[in-house]
Amino acid sequence: MPGVQPCAGYQWGLPTSAGGTTGRGAGLKAILPTMASGDDSPIFEDDESPPYSLEKMTDLVAVWDVALSDRVHKIEFEHGTTSGKRVVYVDGKEEIRKEWMFKLVGKETFCVGAAKTKATINIDAISGFAYEYTLEINGKSLKKYMENRSKTTNTWVLHLDGEDFRVVLG
Repeated sequence: MPGVQPCAGYQWGLPTSAGGTTGRGAGLKAILPTMASGDDSPIFEDDESPPYSLEKMTDLVAVWDVALSDRVHKIEFEHGTTSGKRVVYVDGKEEIRKEWMFKLVGKETFCVGAAKTKATINIDAISGFAYEYTLEINGKSLKKYMENRSKTTNTWVLHLDGEDFRVVLG
């Protein structure tokens, strides 16, 4: 994908099957979209609409909020459970798009934030056509990563002149 740089030590390639199982990470908000309208009209009608809309993200299956040292990042994942399509958005920007894949389970790895932190979404079949989506940050479950981070850093959010500023000491 032009303009997208892999994380240090990671090579882009076909997804591999997920090894092992992980529990659901803290902060996971599963979304089961029920919209199936063929209407492509955007939710936002003003000129400042985001680069995507929920109506177009009909295969959205998971959303995570990940607090890194630079800010809280929103990771959204679309998974076409019949086609295998996978799309990863970080802060509303498309990072990965794979339109048609025969493999419905596996992993998608990408970078998040200014420090290009390695993130991996694991797609595991749990029964029939039901799937579990877990997020790993730097090789740890989101829950474990956040627990370790809270032990090694102090974070404050300061509200100055109408703006929020994150201060992270670690």
